[in-house]
Amino acid sequence: MMRLIFFPLWLLHWLPMSSLKMPGRLLGWLVFLIARERRHVTLTNLRLCFPEWQAAQCQHVALRHFQGFMTSILTLGITWFATERRMRSLVHYHGLEHIQQARKSGPVILFTPHFLGVDTIGPFLTLDFDVITINSRIKNPALDQIIRNYRLRWGKGLIFSRQDSLRQVLRALKPGWLLYYLPDQDFGPRDSLFVDFFHVKAATVPALGRMARMAKASVVPCVVAVNYETGRFDVTFHRAWSDYPSGDDERDTRHMNRFIEEQIRLQPAHYLWSHKRFKTRPPGEASVY
Repeated sequence: MMRLIFFPLWLLHWLPMSSLKMPGRLLGWLVFLIARERRHVTLTNLRLCFPEWQAAQCQHVALRHFQGFMTSILTLGITWFATERRMRSLVHYHGLEHIQQARKSGPVILFTPHFLGVDTIGPFLTLDFDVITINSRIKNPALDQIIRNYRLRWGKGLIFSRQDSLRQVLRALKPGWLLYYLPDQDFGPRDSLFVDFFHVKAATVPALGRMARMAKASVVPCVVAVNYETGRFDVTFHRAWSDYPSGDDERDTRHMNRFIEEQIRLQPAHYLWSHKRFKTRPPGEASVY
């Protein structure tokens, strides 16, 4: 019975991805109008990160974000139900040699910022690699299991929850495996450092450098860019970071945030601005939302 929830996505997966652009834009426009809290969060984030922007530009980017986000939800059916042949026609790798080179020396952490399309690329990677992912557990166990099965539909890889310890994850990270890791969210004050993100102090988990050090893993940045008009996902693997981790958690976390900032400037509307990135504030500082 629970699977009936995803029946509309199953129907939509038969359509060309470009045909989902218009309904996604309409839905995004509607959600932008009625979801007042999420709109406020998005605009606040943009104003904080881009104080040089005029209000009209913030509004434009925020609307584009909502439209892209809703379109990405409509395309989830393609990720979960389309054939391998179709998926390979939609997803294009760039810089694959950086993955191949890094795998020669051991495990690889694919550091992947929260751009639209990351939910598509995670399952797709398991077609070609042994992949470990870390996801938030859904409160409904039946729903959580169904989504887990869709994400592992190709039969390769492992999924851990954020409640699992890093040591559990790292014990499963074998040489040559990839850890698809998205650390750029506010998970609260516990184990977080307050590090600049666009010159705003943001609670940031320093786990990327720690995991790389503990697992003796290479860190390969992975950036997703999606064009819903052409129906194409471009996945760019950057050269593995040298001299990383440095052993200094704050320095490593600043390095990570600077990379994310650079990539956001290239496609600002496609970053997850609707997340409360600055929810946790330093002691004594009032909420920005």
